[in-house]
Amino acid sequence: MGDTGLRKRREDEKSVQSQEPKTTTLQKELGLISGICIIVGTIIGSGIFISPKSVLSNTEAVGPCLIIWAVCGVLAMLGALCFAELGTMITKSGGEYPYLMEAYGPIPAYLFSWVSLMVMKPSSFAIISLSFSEYVCTPFYVGCRPPVIVVKCLAAAAIVFITMVNSLSVRLGSYVQNIFTAAKLVIVAIIIISGLVLLAQGNTKNFDNSFEGAQLSVGAISLAFYNGLWAYDGWNQLNYITEELRNPYRNLPLAIIIGIPLVTVCYILINVSYFTVMTATELLQSQAVAVTFGDRVLYPASWVVPLFVAFSTIGAANGSCFTAGRLIYVAGREGHMLKVLSYISIKRLTPAPAIIFHGIIATIYIIPGDINSLVNYFSFAAWIFYGLTILGLIVMRFTRKELERPIKVPIVIPVLVTFISLFLILAPIISKPTWEYLYCVLFILSGLIFYFLFVHYKFGWAQKISKPITMYLQMLMEVVPPEEDPE
Repeated sequence: MGDTGLRKRREDEKSVQSQEPKTTTLQKELGLISGICIIVGTIIGSGIFISPKSVLSNTEAVGPCLIIWAVCGVLAMLGALCFAELGTMITKSGGEYPYLMEAYGPIPAYLFSWVSLMVMKPSSFAIISLSFSEYVCTPFYVGCRPPVIVVKCLAAAAIVFITMVNSLSVRLGSYVQNIFTAAKLVIVAIIIISGLVLLAQGNTKNFDNSFEGAQLSVGAISLAFYNGLWAYDGWNQLNYITEELRNPYRNLPLAIIIGIPLVTVCYILINVSYFTVMTATELLQSQAVAVTFGDRVLYPASWVVPLFVAFSTIGAANGSCFTAGRLIYVAGREGHMLKVLSYISIKRLTPAPAIIFHGIIATIYIIPGDINSLVNYFSFAAWIFYGLTILGLIVMRFTRKELERPIKVPIVIPVLVTFISLFLILAPIISKPTWEYLYCVLFILSGLIFYFLFVHYKFGWAQKISKPITMYLQMLMEVVPPEEDPE
């Protein structure tokens, strides 16, 4: 009888052990197609429908404008190749976070998560959602701007919807991404094909003397790069979900090699299409470049453009939420954020607390009237961390030689990208120094106060407050701590 009871208990323990990984680890649900869709879906968002005007305003001529778009694509590709080496060398979710942790230690990694989680990611999510909302509302308010309250409420509803989808299922989130990527590729194809047809019909007068009147100052070029690279931002997004990618050594570089050139070609052709129907002056005067293009080329079916642009922006918002949730999950797992943010849903197998936290912060960012200038200045902060991350790749070539590198880029690539990052950080300050850049740096450094008070020293009173809150949220959301890696 005793032997039978012991045997039954052992069988029960084995059963529990065999079930635990299924309930407390992120599942490898994503294949190559989903990886490409996340890159393409995140990059081709509101940027390509807003940035052309900003890039042109800084170059003031068609020729330099198209060159800036091409060079931005090359820079995104070089950066993505560096991230491919980092992603296959350190196969952890969280993008820059674990790379900075391995290269420099916890403080730079914490500062990155601090700036990303509290400002860059949620404000970007909010602005993309607001762009979606404006494109949806505009057709219903012909001849006037939609009411601000309507735009903000719809943007908040979009954030709630996307947060809910990504909290429910990894697979559902990737399905939504695939569907909206297909939809946005439709509008991209419509614009490109229409432009190529017009080009073939001889609409090339706007390309005559395309370098006339160009500005070539360092300040103007750097600001043009800022706006172009903002449209390309997302080239590093696949690294956030490495742990959920099937066969990452093969699929990560393939997704980058296929996804980034696809986006670059699309962006150049879209800009060429715009210039077939608009002069540089007309493009600068347009309130919404893609809508103006649709009115001139697709009328009376011009309503297709705002509809599909809305699909494009909500796809970008979904990709942003999907990846930011993983970043918060890893920060919580490393002890740099609230512990409950690293927990995984028992039923859904997703980092639901991290995704919901991100959605709440993004919704708060919708409340201020205009956060575009704030986000532009914090893109300055983003390139500080991109540069630091790729410099970390060079550092680890010497300090972490023992790490296996399934992909190894020539050292000249990370060196070049690091110098370009330095240029992008310093050029706006040198060309047009403003207080906002100083505020940005001070905000980054203020993260050190929180790090030493709440992470490094871990005061007892803070633990007494956070522990019952964590337990309550754990029961409310039905989440558990993740399994330790079997290594």
